[in-house]
Amino acid sequence: MEFKVKAFGEERVYNRKVSLLEILGDRDPEKKIVVAKVNNRVRELTYEVYYDSEVEFSGITDIPAMKVYEASLRYVVAMAFARCYPNLRVRFAYNVSRSIGIHLITPGVTATTAMLINIKHEIDNIIQADLPMKRMKVSVEEARKMFEDRGWSDKIELLKYRPEKDAHLYECDGFYDYMYSHMVPSTGYIHKYKLRLLAPGFVLQYPRTEAQGEMPDFQEEPTYSRALKESHDWSKIIGSATVPGINHEIESRGDIDYINLCEARHNRMLCELGQLIQDDIDDISIICIAGPSSSGKTTFANRLRIELMSRGIRPIRLSMDDYYLSKDQVPMDEDGKPDLESIEALDIPLFNQNMLDLINGEEVTLPKFDFQVGHRVEGRKLKVGRDEPIIIEGIHALNDRMTIDIPKSAKFKIFISPQAQINLDDHTPLSLTDLRLIRRIVRDFQFRGSSAEETINMWPSVRRGEFRWIYATQEGCDYVYNSLLPYELPVMKKYAMPLLQRIGPDDPTFPTAQRLIRMLKFFVDMPDKWIPSNSLMREFIGGSCYADV
Repeated sequence: MEFKVKAFGEERVYNRKVSLLEILGDRDPEKKIVVAKVNNRVRELTYEVYYDSEVEFSGITDIPAMKVYEASLRYVVAMAFARCYPNLRVRFAYNVSRSIGIHLITPGVTATTAMLINIKHEIDNIIQADLPMKRMKVSVEEARKMFEDRGWSDKIELLKYRPEKDAHLYECDGFYDYMYSHMVPSTGYIHKYKLRLLAPGFVLQYPRTEAQGEMPDFQEEPTYSRALKESHDWSKIIGSATVPGINHEIESRGDIDYINLCEARHNRMLCELGQLIQDDIDDISIICIAGPSSSGKTTFANRLRIELMSRGIRPIRLSMDDYYLSKDQVPMDEDGKPDLESIEALDIPLFNQNMLDLINGEEVTLPKFDFQVGHRVEGRKLKVGRDEPIIIEGIHALNDRMTIDIPKSAKFKIFISPQAQINLDDHTPLSLTDLRLIRRIVRDFQFRGSSAEETINMWPSVRRGEFRWIYATQEGCDYVYNSLLPYELPVMKKYAMPLLQRIGPDDPTFPTAQRLIRMLKFFVDMPDKWIPSNSLMREFIGGSCYADV
């Protein structure tokens, strides 16, 4: 039966199955194309087409291709470790500076320079050999037997929660593994990576889409690194380092205990933060809160306000949104639309003057931005006392330009974000970004009437703003608040899955939806009725006591 394939602006007719590699032909001698979309579905280059199709090939400047590249790189690195140190257990985790941390979790083993040299040499050998990576479909029982033979208890545990009766593996020169992702056709497609020693383990860098397919310069980021380590240590205490671990804790402890255990961590951090501010309250005039989208900033700011009130401190919240310039003064983005995420969209001089006057004890008439008419109007009059620090929250709250006239000693800066250190198994970490995207999908549907498709479509723009305006300021903060709640994905599952599953294969957001479904499906279901009304999770699923505050 004949069928048509359209690729590179040309249409060809075939009467037999044809692989994407064959369609690609000799157009990519340097192997920079790593994946393709066939009728909008992400497919590996070894996939065979046998029906009318429109094919779009992509390299690592596209997000789906970059994720395939990153998963394939992890496969190669795991293969190198298995060859050089077969008895060593390693775990990958997303790390500082947009990299992957490689933890050596076999007791008593620490990374060394000699180990780095050996592993890198083996990685390079595997890449240069251009070994084929072959996809296999086996039963869950067969997969379990293969994992038992290799001592991979982590992968065996995850299979218990796999809803399907079969599983996939990739074989490469006798090595078997699965990264819950599509893969490149062969190891020769891995062109760029950097492996460096960062005791007690290693750091693996890879090309990033937001860096136009290049590797960003490595920044150690000690403040953020310390927050990740604390998250990792906490995850071990409550058994949330892996998805099977979270499922087991829910099943064994019960919903109520596990929810309260996770919430206790947030309560403890708030108490710790309140004490830090109280100890220096004579100098602190402004508390600045910033973080990426769906970090839980609104609930956190309200809970911090209550924590400080319990200590005799009377904080006052101000909105940075009231300092937007008029619509005709806002700069345009690359698409010619008003760039409301730019710091240049705010009246920085007025904000600084108002803040300076307030902390000097003067009465100030604050502006209020009227979004109906598109400009500021006169707002309330305000005068603050010495025990009334001002809380400002927003994308630019940690940017010193916003408070350039305020002495550094008068500012206390807080960065908030979910610092997840959760893996499907040792070789497959969960994406921090995907966790926030799921929060955003659920919240936007619950409170803004937005579909999952709409939220996913606008997510790249949100991410660009985060890289441009937020992440560069996080290292200058005084405290990192980890807004992760390990029980949240089992709770979010019932909200997010129906929204994602209704996205059809013809929709451009379908590949992202499928990726999120592949992550959520391994979690057990968990009811939300025991989640406290002041929980950060209520900001996304509803029922928050701060909804009208």
